[in-house]
Amino acid sequence: MRLAALALLIGALAAPVQAADIDFWNTPRHGGNSFNGQPPDEAYFRALKATGATWVRLTFSKWKGEGRDFLIGDADGYRGIPAADLATLRRTMDAAQAAGIRVVLVPLSLPGDRWVQHNGDRQDERLWNDRRFWEQSADFWRDLASAVKDHPALAGYNLLNEPTPEKGSGLDEQAAPAVREAWYAKHRGTARDLPAFYAQLIAAIRSVDADTPVMVDGGWYAHAWSFSYWTPLPDDKVLYAFHMYEPWNLASAPQITRKPQLRYPGAAFDKAALQRFLGEPFAWAKVHGVPASRMVAGEFGCVRVWADCGAYLGDVLNTLNGYGAHWAFYSFREDVWEGMDYEIPPAFPAGRVYTLREQGQGGKVPLDGPLMGVIRRAMRQSP
Repeated sequence: MRLAALALLIGALAAPVQAADIDFWNTPRHGGNSFNGQPPDEAYFRALKATGATWVRLTFSKWKGEGRDFLIGDADGYRGIPAADLATLRRTMDAAQAAGIRVVLVPLSLPGDRWVQHNGDRQDERLWNDRRFWEQSADFWRDLASAVKDHPALAGYNLLNEPTPEKGSGLDEQAAPAVREAWYAKHRGTARDLPAFYAQLIAAIRSVDADTPVMVDGGWYAHAWSFSYWTPLPDDKVLYAFHMYEPWNLASAPQITRKPQLRYPGAAFDKAALQRFLGEPFAWAKVHGVPASRMVAGEFGCVRVWADCGAYLGDVLNTLNGYGAHWAFYSFREDVWEGMDYEIPPAFPAGRVYTLREQGQGGKVPLDGPLMGVIRRAMRQSP
């Protein structure tokens, strides 16, 4: 796509100028994740707003675009943002704005790092081995920031969902903070240096957009302990994000078919263990002078069929609210997976959800599940 055509498109679609700034994040913000296969409409965002949410972490990577990879065109080699993809994104942001929801944009893929589910279930590690893809990723973010920086719905750029530069390098995903620090001492300055990668992307964004906050996920799938080897990035509009599905075999997919299910609280993990686990990123922030208003639990959740999902969600939310952190639950009305859709009652079978949707009768799926009540109550809590 020619740059002139992109400029014309941006001018034609431009929303009223209202630059995003860090002030939005100076008080605790609660929201949800939108990881849908189709661009959400205004009704979707209004329903999210009705939960008490003020923001959405919006990924566009599952949407169908002009090329193989939406908005990027082709993660094998970035050459510019396809015009039609950009138009779709802006229309979706318009819908969020109309509903009163602020948007943080987050890609699942970047050049050299195609999302595993779009890559034949194979991990794409080129980004963490070849700095050419750092340059292409910086070009992409510069172009995207230039195109959407003045959109009134915009609240931030989340540079990459769940990066994994540590994968395949000998560091265990559950490694203790001290082990992570030793790993970074060995890999600092290489293509696996995540803080350096982010610094390059932020510099590219700041060349066209000085104001919009930037959100950065820690490494190893945004593990809550990943910041242990970091020092804060040299930008005063950075938010540090982590995800919470720990322990994975307790809160996530294994519980869907396990009989009997593992319990929470239980011998393996209880409220005290959960609080210790979630305390690590806030302890790091305190040491480095990062206020709680710059810490974000970008994702957390548990499968809705787990008998103890409500207790787990409640303890996660109470802990996060106790720190005055921002958070976004995973997920809201996801159209390609219902496993963490808390509006659907736990007993309603997944197969029935998909059958109704395939028949065009998705409106018959009940949305009165009790788990959403846990989240709604937490939305109203103050730190």
